[in-house]
Amino acid sequence: MDLFQDIGYPYPMNKISKKNLIASLKANVQSELTKAKQAFESSQSLATSSEMKSEGKYDTRSIEAGYIAGAQQKRVSELELELGLLDEINIDHPPKTVSVGSLVEIELNGHRRFYFISSTGGGTILKEGEQAVMVISAFSPLGSEVIGLGVDDDFEVESNGEVRSYIVKSIR
Repeated sequence: MDLFQDIGYPYPMNKISKKNLIASLKANVQSELTKAKQAFESSQSLATSSEMKSEGKYDTRSIEAGYIAGAQQKRVSELELELGLLDEINIDHPPKTVSVGSLVEIELNGHRRFYFISSTGGGTILKEGEQAVMVISAFSPLGSEVIGLGVDDDFEVESNGEVRSYIVKSIR
């Protein structure tokens, strides 16, 4: 079953909880963060293990394990930043134009779909009630074009050499 199908208009936008969308995004990031912390701890333990002691000038296992631990630590920091960004999203204001935190109904080729504009988590498809909602990063091509637009505004985005024309149908 395709989660991200046409919404079968009219689907009531007010049935979609932006609070639940944020909670789902945070849960996804928290799950990733837990795994990343475990990977960091494991790689750090390996890098400092006595078994990694160099056995010659060409033995770089310890150095390589340190690089992996450093990369894992960077990923942990990035995910913690993502959680912070999700906490900063204001979903309580009724926007007149599209902004981060907006739930937007957008039409493409006669098909309407719901999108949640976020600072992070772009590309994630969330199910809210009976409806799938695509998360769009405000920094993606689609997100950067739709930010600041109002209802009935149209915009175009080039994707794979094809120009697609969109229309903002509603904002919440």
